[in-house]
Amino acid sequence: MHTTDSALLRGLNPEQRAAVTAPSGNVLVLAGAGSGKTRVLTTRIAWLLHTGQISPGGVLAVTFTNKAAKEMLTRLAAMLPVATRGMWIGTFHGLCNRFLRAHWKLAGLPQGFQILDSGDQLSAVKRVIKGMNLDEARFVPRQVAWFISGSKEEGLRPKDVVVHDPHTARLVEVFTAYEDQCQREGVVDFAELMLRTYELMRDHAPLREHYQHRFGHILVDEFQDTNRLQYAWLKLFAGPGASVMAVGDDDQSIYAFRGAQVGNMADFEREFRVQRVIKLETNYRSHGHILDAANGLIAHNSRRLGKNLRTEAGPGEPVRVHEAVSDFQEAAWILDEVQQLHRAGLARREIALLYRSNAQSRVLETALFNAGIPYRVYGGLRFFERAEVKHALAYLRLVENPNDDTSFARVVNFPTRGIGARTLEQLQDAARASGRSLWQSVSAVGGRGGASLGGFVALIERLQTDTRGLRLRDIIEQMLAASGLIDFYRSEREGAERIENLEELVNAAEAFVTQEGFGRDAVALPVDELGAGPGLAPDADTGEIQSPLAAFLTHAALEAGDNQAQAGEDAVQLMTIHAAKGLEFDAVFLSGLEDGLFPHENALTAQDGLEEERRLMYVAITRARQRLYLSFSQTRLLHGQTRYHVRSRFLEELPEGTLKWLSPRHSPSAWHSAAPAAWATAPAPPPPAPAHPGHGFRVGQAVFHNKFGEGVIVTLEGQGDDARAQVRFGRHGSKWLALALAKLTVIA
Repeated sequence: MHTTDSALLRGLNPEQRAAVTAPSGNVLVLAGAGSGKTRVLTTRIAWLLHTGQISPGGVLAVTFTNKAAKEMLTRLAAMLPVATRGMWIGTFHGLCNRFLRAHWKLAGLPQGFQILDSGDQLSAVKRVIKGMNLDEARFVPRQVAWFISGSKEEGLRPKDVVVHDPHTARLVEVFTAYEDQCQREGVVDFAELMLRTYELMRDHAPLREHYQHRFGHILVDEFQDTNRLQYAWLKLFAGPGASVMAVGDDDQSIYAFRGAQVGNMADFEREFRVQRVIKLETNYRSHGHILDAANGLIAHNSRRLGKNLRTEAGPGEPVRVHEAVSDFQEAAWILDEVQQLHRAGLARREIALLYRSNAQSRVLETALFNAGIPYRVYGGLRFFERAEVKHALAYLRLVENPNDDTSFARVVNFPTRGIGARTLEQLQDAARASGRSLWQSVSAVGGRGGASLGGFVALIERLQTDTRGLRLRDIIEQMLAASGLIDFYRSEREGAERIENLEELVNAAEAFVTQEGFGRDAVALPVDELGAGPGLAPDADTGEIQSPLAAFLTHAALEAGDNQAQAGEDAVQLMTIHAAKGLEFDAVFLSGLEDGLFPHENALTAQDGLEEERRLMYVAITRARQRLYLSFSQTRLLHGQTRYHVRSRFLEELPEGTLKWLSPRHSPSAWHSAAPAAWATAPAPPPPAPAHPGHGFRVGQAVFHNKFGEGVIVTLEGQGDDARAQVRFGRHGSKWLALALAKLTVIA
């Protein structure tokens, strides 16, 4: 074997090696959690390049996050001395953007088309609804945006939507008006990137044949998360002689609510006549008891392709299970365990608290806050979604394309410059009447409002002139000063953090021009004046030279959904299970394991709902490396009401030998055979501890104290005026309180 061959394959297990070196043909790789699939995908590409089966320009690899794509490119560059810029490695949306930039004229788009992120799309939908004089109470903008995106992801244009009732007919009219508005403004949303690429490939045979000939090998990561349109897109790019490697895990398909079709994996195996199915079952993350629990659980799903995770790391610690009287007691127990782990030397960032629903986080956050333990709720506002950053990007988009109505509407009066709602209505009416953009219609508005609009137009024109030929970071700094954003936030009482975010935008731009090969001294010029000069990066496929500003705005739109790394102190991580997918931690706590909560009550009656919930539980279990804690409570405060629960049916599906019950385990609940399947709560609460004579309090009761916050009664003594209670509070520890004076409030 050649030296490079040996180096590429070194350290791979037999299944990984089989996937990397698979001969030409369609291959399905069932990659279990923690089985090293990213390494396999990257090494597969390196192997194809090294053995001469493809050239760098012939690589097409699709991932689901920009982070994963960048990691693959970084690893490839370390494996082989090969230029990665010409490779098509990225997300579906990123690759579609690249495709449409190369074929903008054929796609019916302006050369400098802009991309709407979800927030900008919502603003655009609101403008359409308002322009059609529709009632937002009946046509809720966010729901209309979901309808439009969902239709596009099914490959449907307005004319293709099946109309069953007058309301749907009206939605189709809004959909049509929205498409007309986007086309007029030269903007596309995320779903449009996919759909327009699909339509162009479907309807133009020479273009389709070109790309099918170019990409002889296609690799798709996280195949279980593909939707209907993405699968159809893949079939267009894969020519008759192409070799497609689909890598995924049907047991981790948890995004049906986003349109993911777990059945695409079985369809791929059948429609592409797959001859080789390779299972990556060796797990390099978790200990044996954790994997046995995951295997035992997921085996209860009937429609799966089938695999069994294993490890050479030994059995490790058993999975700990705890039952609490209330959700507050459950949080207190989790808090105690977290503190013990940290005292034993485990970093807080390696501890994750997972839950099925966001509503569950409140009691956990309260417990952590009261105890003074730093925590971070994972999945908060991302950098490019923060209001101040979006304002800055809107100004930059107007510098690049003043006809972008969404950006115009966002900042025309921010910071305030005396442009009222009536003036904006007049401007919008004029734009609709003339079929032109807001920018082009400013001259139609007179009076004081028209003069203010003219001042805004002059500001943007001045920015266009003053930033001509400047570096990207200088453009942004000049825009921040001229727009008044810095001065505005400086006058706010808590504006310092927002100013830091605006300053970070300059840092992001600086990093972008370096990473993307523009060079620190790349300048911004109109497209028709750009030449192949120093610091400018031509596209690897079309030779088109794009200004750093235009490229950065595209980057910002595509990155809007990626999580940004946060600097700061060591903190416990809180997140939903959906947000945890792709992550791993030394210790994982999964709370709220009660029927109706997990599995969710909606899943108990939905088709395939229970199987998807079980896959979600499987994902949660396999996030843990060393320790896994499962907990549930008899009562829980949800949506302002105390609900009495029974433990999740999923606990009954875990192999007994993997578990260690930290509280007495009662016999499996008889309700499984007696209660209707849709019941989310027990028919009757467990019998409470008897109330203490005279005051009505009882041990185990959750209470609130004005000074010490929430707590739970652990001991009761005495009667009448002499009655006292020992209450355990989070941050303040245990306190003995005289019930006659304490004014404790029972938490219902």
